[in-house]
Amino acid sequence: MEGAEEKKKVPAVPETLKKKRRNFAELKIKLLRKKCAQRLLRKARRKLIYGKAKQYHKKYRQMHRTEIQMARMARKAGNVYVPAQPKVAFVIRIRGISGVSPKVCKVLQLLRLHQIFIVTFVKLHKALINMPRIAEPYIAEGYPNLKSVNELIHKRGYGNINKKRIALTDNAVIAPSLGKYGIICTEDLILQIYILLEMLQGSK
Repeated sequence: MEGAEEKKKVPAVPETLKKKRRNFAELKIKLLRKKCAQRLLRKARRKLIYGKAKQYHKKYRQMHRTEIQMARMARKAGNVYVPAQPKVAFVIRIRGISGVSPKVCKVLQLLRLHQIFIVTFVKLHKALINMPRIAEPYIAEGYPNLKSVNELIHKRGYGNINKKRIALTDNAVIAPSLGKYGIICTEDLILQIYILLEMLQGSK
């Protein structure tokens, strides 16, 4: 009987296996905590981005209404309301550069128009106003409104991140690179380009 009882006893678990199981359980708990923290962070970030978008929408509406009100007041007084000069322009390259003078090539290089159909936003100052005129047959320029900036950023927006051209399809791409300037989402980037604050130097 004693021999049968000894055979029925479960063999002891080796210490190495116990240690392995314990480490695996601890690692699983750490991963679950990390995932939970990341989920809470994403939720908080989404809430913050939604609040920013709502605030910016209100700001854009107020700016538009102010422009209309100023034009009405000027018309009522018998004057003409002249809107402020645009501070930013966007330039698109429409032709190749085969057989082009070096001066035009240099202008295209300074405007960051390395390929055909590339669009760049340019801050207008005295030096840059005459630049597009030099390369006029090869580029087209215009002044952006809110709708055009919004569509360009969402549909064809690219960023130079770690020397790589990456599409701005997610806010997670923008935050690591431009977070130091307070730009954590596409709405922040659109605001910087449209209103042209001082941080535009970092959001080219």
